[in-house]
Amino acid sequence: MEFFPTLNPNVRRSCAIIWFWVSLLLLLQNSRGVLSASNYLIGLGSYDITGPAADVNMMGYANMEQIASGVHFRLRARAFIVAEPQGNRVVFVNLDACMASQLVTIKVLERLKARYGNLYTEKNVAISGIHTHAGPGGYLQYIVYIVTSLGFVRQSFDVIVDGIEQSIIQAHENLRPGSIFVNKGEILDAGVNRSPSAYLNNPAAERSKYKYDVDKEMTLLKFVDDEWGPVGSFNWFATHGTSMSRTNSLISGDNKGAAARFMEDWFDQNGVQSAYSNISDTSEIPQRVSNIIPIVHENHHELLELAASFQSSSGKPATRFLSVARRVRSALRLSDKPRFVSAFCQSNCGDVSPNVLGAFCIDTGIPCDFNHSTCGGKNELCYGRGPGYPDEFESTRIIGDRQFRKAVDLFNKASEQLKGKVDYRHAYVDFSKLEVTLPKQGGSQVVETCPAAMGFAFAAGTTDGPGAFDFKQGDDQGNPFWRLVRNLLKAPNKEQIDCQHPKPILLDTGEMKEPYDWAPSILPIQILRIGQLVILSVPGEFTTMAGRRLRDAVKTVLTSGGHGEFNSVHVVIAGLTNTYSQYVTTIEEYEMQRYEGASTLFGPHTLSAYIQEFKKLATALISGQSIEPGPQPPDLLDKQISLLTPVVIDMTPSGVKFGDVSTDVPKNSTFKRGDMVTVVFWSACPRNDLMTEGTFSLVEILHGKDSWVPAYDDDDFCLRFKWSRPSKLSARSQATIEWRIPKSAAPGVYRIQHFGASKGLMGSILHFTGSSSAFVVA
Repeated sequence: MEFFPTLNPNVRRSCAIIWFWVSLLLLLQNSRGVLSASNYLIGLGSYDITGPAADVNMMGYANMEQIASGVHFRLRARAFIVAEPQGNRVVFVNLDACMASQLVTIKVLERLKARYGNLYTEKNVAISGIHTHAGPGGYLQYIVYIVTSLGFVRQSFDVIVDGIEQSIIQAHENLRPGSIFVNKGEILDAGVNRSPSAYLNNPAAERSKYKYDVDKEMTLLKFVDDEWGPVGSFNWFATHGTSMSRTNSLISGDNKGAAARFMEDWFDQNGVQSAYSNISDTSEIPQRVSNIIPIVHENHHELLELAASFQSSSGKPATRFLSVARRVRSALRLSDKPRFVSAFCQSNCGDVSPNVLGAFCIDTGIPCDFNHSTCGGKNELCYGRGPGYPDEFESTRIIGDRQFRKAVDLFNKASEQLKGKVDYRHAYVDFSKLEVTLPKQGGSQVVETCPAAMGFAFAAGTTDGPGAFDFKQGDDQGNPFWRLVRNLLKAPNKEQIDCQHPKPILLDTGEMKEPYDWAPSILPIQILRIGQLVILSVPGEFTTMAGRRLRDAVKTVLTSGGHGEFNSVHVVIAGLTNTYSQYVTTIEEYEMQRYEGASTLFGPHTLSAYIQEFKKLATALISGQSIEPGPQPPDLLDKQISLLTPVVIDMTPSGVKFGDVSTDVPKNSTFKRGDMVTVVFWSACPRNDLMTEGTFSLVEILHGKDSWVPAYDDDDFCLRFKWSRPSKLSARSQATIEWRIPKSAAPGVYRIQHFGASKGLMGSILHFTGSSSAFVVA
């Protein structure tokens, strides 16, 4: 069609030229709009870090009897990279692990340097743990943190290092133009203060500035790719990963790991459309399986006949690839669109418990003593109750669901775009003898931190997981018997006793050096900046008020430096990041010597030291100046000792194959939604192959007459893999797979499949699989 049919050729030619230049100007203007909208390159990645699901002590509760024996759901490392197109970049990795490890961080950085040169270093890479207490231990380098795991566990360590590296590689390869939005909101029912008597020792004037005795605010980032739309979200919210108890033996990401899976499933259920959909208060956790399973139209009788034609299969050899390929969320079945990644990160959770019903005595049912968390003088009887009490799995689901729903709300409503520089500052600081300048009336005074030490109340544990013997929280005296035991290891000198006062020292870990360091002294501190968002990477668990003081101090430096770009700054704390050094309380909370104060390693001025050093980082950030790197932390990998016995051999009874069904579903069985389906297989030790990016357990649904489609696997909250052996030294073992049929399950014919790997006498590893008889879900 011609635009100017009645004009002469010269006029038409002139109009066409004008039209061309107008169109070009409009195009350029539009391009500038796109460039301003996507002022960053963004990339996200995710990788499996599930450690050994057998024989290894779990990290967090320091309970020698809490030994891994299966999987509740798998653990992941989730990463984002934000880069200026021609400038700085930052990396943040969130681990479904109890905490970061200095040794893990060192080895990850070595790998990144070998791959990318100086693009990713300790300065701009942050590795943070969600603080689940249901992951395998043994991956830290200091003795006090690996005693209960019988020393260093190389398998735990390697899978975490590998997973972090792979998640960063994915994020790097996914870097594309995009935008980031930030939003905040309150969750009122996902955390309570578990040491309120210590919190109340903070000044009344300070406490009056806050409505709650824990932080209720979640801060969320929404990542939007220019082409693909939303590709991920990361948020920070403070609540402990202790919904799963100290007696749980199944690997689990606890409430934050659960929330991450719920949100990833919610988004992937309908693609980008779900990013703009709401969830009702009564809707069930979404399952991705609903997208791949067809509606079954056969009547119940036809389904039973169909199921009867599929009896349990004898165990048979398999390849490791099969376990990966059959996963519901297998990367092998993803399109070329980047995977949606959602991470629920930890913050200043030191005194925040997810057991929101409160702490009660298990013998009488009455509330525990307020000051000491004891029952009749015994701390062992005082336990916090989660919202699903007495079902810890239900408590985990509920607290995870509450975080998930708030995250979805913030994600959908996020409108404030991050704009501005990407920058970072990092330093190593020796906290064992750090001079700290404190303001005082008429001037200032200089005090010092102390070598690390743990108080008597540390051994009392918390209401989330009480300790043993006669220890109790709030103990500022200690007792003669345990002092005698302590002195056999290392008696603290008078200078250390005075420095740590009023903490009575139970373990003088900072001065214990045999066979190598028991505790850290050199710690990393770090600030990451993405526009008006500032992340404070701290290597420990700050209590609520300690975190507030640190955030306020840094924010004051940023906003008072005459830089208008920080007037609307958002400051978040990323807890348990880059290494681990236990707790940080206010000096007033330290005086109370509850668990958190007794676990504040470097004495009463620990928080003041952090504030002083972070203010230096913040000042350097706004001035554009560099900062001294500080002393390097030690690499103790070559000194590690492991007492965990290896897997020698796996065996089955005569005439039985690995993967054979030991206990099948009942013949011609029909189950309803909400029922539990249980199948037991002859199996082998899960340490033979961690099934990384694969699965030990799988629920399949029949499509048509003979095609089995993966429906649920290790990553699903409703499916549990439990491993057991008849005795500790037995070479025989069994795998029990339990499937609680969700309300969202499609009606049809199902079966349960198990994947494993056995170890032969000569050390060879053979993979196997087996399937149950089919059954009907009506």
